[in-house]
Amino acid sequence: MADPIERIRTAINSDKIVIFMKGNRSFPQCGFSAATVEVFEELGAPYSTIDVLADQEVRDAVKTYSNWPTIPQVFINGKFVGGCDIVRELHSSGELQTLVRAALGESAHQ
Repeated sequence: MADPIERIRTAINSDKIVIFMKGNRSFPQCGFSAATVEVFEELGAPYSTIDVLADQEVRDAVKTYSNWPTIPQVFINGKFVGGCDIVRELHSSGELQTLVRAALGESAHQ
């Protein structure tokens, strides 16, 4: 198995939106992960999830990679965006929609 940092890089470069979370989109294992999934479901944006509970190495490494101490962690276009609170703030201000549209190559008028 590849180095955990390399697995993280591969994941965030393979999909436009990646959420490192406890559980998965169908069965979040914590309230913060569930709230983050809820935001992206509301946006209708395609995204992938990585269950950090299934891989302790990735769980530890993603915190180092992003320099962020908590899970969930959201990456858009390969860049760390933030955790649950930041995602919710960006969503309520409309900034998250702009980031998602840009990542998916959509114009703001679609």
